[in-house]
This record gives sequence, C-alpha cells and structure tokens, in this order.
Amino acid sequence: MASLYRKIMSLNPKVILALEYVEILVGAAIVGLTFNLFLLPNEIAAGGISGLSTILHGLFGWSPAIVQWAFNIPLFFLGIILLGKDFSIKTLVGTVFLPLVVFLTQNVEPPTSNPLLGALFGGVGIGFGLGIVFRGKGSTGGTALIGQIIHKFTHISSGISMVLVDGCIVILSAVVFSLEKALYALISIYLTGKVIDIVQMGFSNSKMAIIISEREEEIRQVILNEIDRGVTKIPGIGGYTNNDRPVLMCVLDQSELTKLKQIVVRVDPAAFVIVSNSVEVMGEGFQT
Repeated sequence: MASLYRKIMSLNPKVILALEYVEILVGAAIVGLTFNLFLLPNEIAAGGISGLSTILHGLFGWSPAIVQWAFNIPLFFLGIILLGKDFSIKTLVGTVFLPLVVFLTQNVEPPTSNPLLGALFGGVGIGFGLGIVFRGKGSTGGTALIGQIIHKFTHISSGISMVLVDGCIVILSAVVFSLEKALYALISIYLTGKVIDIVQMGFSNSKMAIIISEREEEIRQVILNEIDRGVTKIPGIGGYTNNDRPVLMCVLDQSELTKLKQIVVRVDPAAFVIVSNSVEVMGEGFQT
C-alpha cells in the first residue's frame, strides 16, 4: 500500500484531483446507502444532520433527503459568510451528493429490523464512507460546520462543539423515539469514529520501541544483525545523573517484538524499554 500511495502521489496533479473527487462521490454514496439500509429504518439518530433528518422523519414523515438538503446547503453558504474560509468545491459536492444518494435509494429494502444490528452495521458503514470522503480531502457538511461556527463565536473547541451538537441530537432522539434507541445511536457514533480512523490510517501491526541502556551500542548492533531492522540513535541526557545517555528508537512488526525484548534482556537486563503502537508507518520495509 505504501508503494501504491507513492505512485498515486507521483501522478499528474489533475489526475490526483480527479481521484479525490471519485473518493468523495464513492464515500458519500456509501454513507447515503448505509443511512437508508440501517439507520433510518431502525430509527437510529446517530448525530449529525442525518440524525436530525431521522428524527424529523419519525415525527412528521418528512423526506430525509429534503431535510438534509434544507440544512446542509444553507449551512455551507452560512459558513462562507461567517467563517470567511475558502470552502472548496469538494465540500459543496459532498454536501449536495449525499442527500441525492439518500433520495435515490430511499426505497431500498433494509436487511434488518433489529436496532442493534442497525446501529452496528450503520456505524461501520457510515465510518467507512466518511473515511473515504476524508481521504479525498472532502466533507459532507453537517455538524462539522456547525462546530466551526460555534467555535468562532464561543471559543469552545471545534471537537467539543461537535460533541455538543451530536449530543443534543441523541438526547432529542431519546425523547422522540426511546432511551434504548438513543443508546444504540451512541454505539453507532462510537463505531463511526473508530472506522474513520481505520480507513484513514489503516490497520497497523507496527510497534515503536524506545530503548535506554548503558550498552546501547551492543544492542544497536544486535538489532541490526539479528532482526534486520533499522535503529535511530537519539542524543539524550539522564535526568538523574545529568550524563549523556543515547536513546535507541526502533520500529518493527509486532511479530518481531518478542525477539527484540529477548535481545535487550540478554545484552542488558537493566535496560529501560518503552513499547507503543505505531498508528501509521511509511518507508522502506513497511507497508501501510
């Protein structure tokens, strides 16, 4: 994947732009179809304008697509006026195309009437679609834009603002539908966020090890020769002794972690080792 990513990035800028628009359209299509298949028929108002359209559909029978257009398009232009940002055409494309897909697929037969399954598969599908949209550097409007507007005039962070808006929608769904449906909506929102991260950053089995040892040179040589991984030597100073204490940093696959720990213990049982997950690794020897 890393080599494929680099090949794509080396293409003509116009080709890259075209691919980004394709990602936005495909991602928005997945979001719209998922909404009609899992969230709307099970009355799962999982935040956002789509969640609000689910509530208004339950109350008054209003078409979710019309509701989403009615809120998202004015929000787009309100953002231009209030925020003064150069909103790209990509945002407008996502804002218009998503409700169009909702409209075109409104008569699709839902595969389940179980609200738990609706929340689970709805959250995964929405997260997958939005992740693709974000990879195309696009947006589908909605609460993200509302969060930016609230942030400008209240100085509350955009993230907290979005949580507040989505929280209000979930609370409203508890009143309109039921507390149980609102709890399902929270499950869906959580899954959406997790899947977005996975789509944008991928599954990573890589680990990053930080090794502090008085025998760092021996450890460095053994890692290079026995594990065949690169090692970065970082200058450091001991906080207690105030002496120079070089730090070794090594990124490796999870399958190699046990061998690394065995090597460190063998060379220096007193070594200090910190291991953490690497969300994304790009470079020779790794695939993302």
